[in-house]
Amino acid sequence: MSIDLKSKTSRLELAPRREPYWERISAGFHIGYRRLESGDGTWIARIRSDDGKQKYQALGTFDKKDDAETEARKWRDRLDQGVTKSDTTVTDACKDYVIRQKTEKGPASARDAEIRFKRLVYDKPIGKIPLSKLKTTDVRKWVNDQLATDDDDDDEDLRKSKDSTNRNLASFKAALNLALKDRLVATDAGWKTITPFRSVGRRREYMLKQTERTALLAACPLDLQPLVKGLLLTAARSGELAKSVVSDFDKKHGTMILAGKTGRRIVTLSTAARVFMAEQCIDKLPAAPIFSDSFGNAWKKDAWKKPFKAAVKKSKLPDNIVTYHLRHAAISELLLSGMQTSLVAMLAGTSTAMIDKHYGHLQHEQTRVMLDSVAMI
Repeated sequence: MSIDLKSKTSRLELAPRREPYWERISAGFHIGYRRLESGDGTWIARIRSDDGKQKYQALGTFDKKDDAETEARKWRDRLDQGVTKSDTTVTDACKDYVIRQKTEKGPASARDAEIRFKRLVYDKPIGKIPLSKLKTTDVRKWVNDQLATDDDDDDEDLRKSKDSTNRNLASFKAALNLALKDRLVATDAGWKTITPFRSVGRRREYMLKQTERTALLAACPLDLQPLVKGLLLTAARSGELAKSVVSDFDKKHGTMILAGKTGRRIVTLSTAARVFMAEQCIDKLPAAPIFSDSFGNAWKKDAWKKPFKAAVKKSKLPDNIVTYHLRHAAISELLLSGMQTSLVAMLAGTSTAMIDKHYGHLQHEQTRVMLDSVAMI
């Protein structure tokens, strides 16, 4: 009996059954349609391997038989190219990569990749996509979703988020390329053309001198001065300090809880910072913001941006100075004081690798000072 699978009307007239209605494409290669009691029917492909065994692949639902047949041919081509697993997801590929990193490069490298994947891939929409169905648009959206949208809202934040995204993309593509090498997918078309952002990994060169910091602080309006001073005293990110509340400050131990993009951390405050924070918390409830605008509200980026820019202009500093430069200056001063890189990284909520990358020149200068203090000849 001849069965017409090409016509949707003809397919709807087929009796529902578990066994698909098969149609031959070529020798040993068939496409089938499984008619359901209700809803759309599903397509399936079948091929006979060299050892005589049958292999099956679910194709999904398609209105047109030609579309289902195209998907079936892609599956056959993947088999011909040695792809042994057709349902490998992006998450599967990333987990395989973490295991390989641990074996070949050690636990530290594997941990770095796994942290990125847990935050950006595992349990995310992109992680559930089969590698064979991953599209360039999927990866591009994944990249764009990582860009800064709510910190200081200036060029420096965007540059930093692009730099961070580049590192995430490098690990992500390395995982997918490993899957390609292991024949878990037939092509890298879904991610090959996604390239990193250019010229975003440069070190921020300008460091505010002490006289410039003093002038900038004096030029700020009275409600903004405490936030600016707090940034200089803590090396915190603007958003971290702006959303801190009184209960985050431990007056007894001189510590403070900061929470940002790297998670929650407890930092030790200098004596000056401890006294300053205590002054800001006087007569405030535990849930009240430590730093507030003239209306008593916690500072938001849109609220501090304009007055800070005005203060920059008033103090005759370069136009591109943003609140990030306060953090940059604080980290630089800590390193120039001789403080260990690991401790600076912990206080600032970043990695030693990032400190080495962006502030390594300061460490060399400090090392030279110590070397010069030693009389060799």
